[in-house]
Amino acid sequence: MLPVASVSAETPTPTPTPSQSPSLRVSPSPSPSPAASVSAAVSTPSAAVSPSAEASPASGQAAVLLSELAIKGRAPKTGYSRDEFGQRWADVDRNGCDTRNDILGRDLTSITYKAGTRDCVVLTGDLGDPFTGSLISFVRGNDTSRLVQIDHVVALGDAWQKGAQQLDLDTRTEFANDPLNLLAVDGAANAQKGDGDAATWLPPNKPFWCDYVTLQIAVKHKYGLWVTQAEHDAMARILNACPAPVATASPETTAAPATAVMSPTPAPVTASSKPAGLVAAAPQSATATTHAPAPIAEIPAPPADAYYKNCAAARSAGAAPLYAADPGYRKGLDRDGDGVACE
Repeated sequence: MLPVASVSAETPTPTPTPSQSPSLRVSPSPSPSPAASVSAAVSTPSAAVSPSAEASPASGQAAVLLSELAIKGRAPKTGYSRDEFGQRWADVDRNGCDTRNDILGRDLTSITYKAGTRDCVVLTGDLGDPFTGSLISFVRGNDTSRLVQIDHVVALGDAWQKGAQQLDLDTRTEFANDPLNLLAVDGAANAQKGDGDAATWLPPNKPFWCDYVTLQIAVKHKYGLWVTQAEHDAMARILNACPAPVATASPETTAAPATAVMSPTPAPVTASSKPAGLVAAAPQSATATTHAPAPIAEIPAPPADAYYKNCAAARSAGAAPLYAADPGYRKGLDRDGDGVACE
C-alpha cells in the first residue's frame, strides 16, 4: 500500500524572531506542510485508524464519514453575506498573523517575508497549485497578489445553504478561518469554482480529486453541514475510484494539507516533504476521470464603473476582497498597498 499523509492539528506559527535587516528575510527552507507527517485517518471523531489497515476504496475512512453526513436539499441563500462569517482572515489562533498569510506561509515554498513582520507577511514564494497542477510564482503586489488566492474548500455560500446559517457567528468565523478548510490556489481556478460543490465543480487537476473531496467531507463532518443527493453521489463515485483507502482529516483537526499532485505517480511521504497528498494520485485511467462535473454558472462580474464607499459596502455587495484589477478597487481601500483591498 502506498503511504498516506495526514493533517496535523496545529497551524504553523511564524518564527517569533523579527528580521534584523531592512532587507527581505528569505526562508532558508520550506516549512513542513501540515500534510507532511504520516498519521491515521478516523472513522469517528475519537477513533484512530492505522494507515496500514487494509480496506477497499469504498470502505475507506472518508467513505465512512460521508455516510454520516445528512442528505438534504439546498436551503435558500436568503440572508447570506460574507460578513455572516466574521472578520476576513481574522487571527483566530492569536499567533500575531492573519489567516491569509498563515496559509500562504504554510502552502508556499522558497518564501520571503516582509521585514519587521516576524515572518508573517509573505512577499514572494512558489506554489505547487493543487487545482491546476502547475507551479505559480507568487509576488505580493497590486497586479500580482490576485494570482494566488486562498480557497475555502467548502465554499462559504455552499456552507450557508447546507447548515452554516444555523451556526452561531463565532463558529462560522472559525469555519471561515479554519486551516482544514483553506488552500492557497490558482486565482483563476478559484474564481471559476465560486460556490460550487463536488457535484458542480471539481479541480481541473484530476489526480487531486480524491484529496479535494476527502477534505470537503472532513470539513462538513466537523461542522455538521449536510450534502445534497447529487453532491453525495459525486463524492461517493470519486472515493470509489481512488487507488487506495482514502485517509481523511479528523473532524477535530484544524490544519489542512496544501498539496499539488503534479503527476499520477506519488513520491513516498516524509516528515520534511512538501507538498504531500492525503492519498496517492489517481491514475488518469481511473473511473473518476470519466465523470467530469458540469460547470457551474458564472457569477456576474460587477460593472466596470463599480464604486464602493468603503469596505463594508464592498462586502455587502459580495465583492470583497478586491484585487487591483477588479472593478471597484482603489488604493483608498487597500490600507497596506499590497494589491488586495478589504481583506
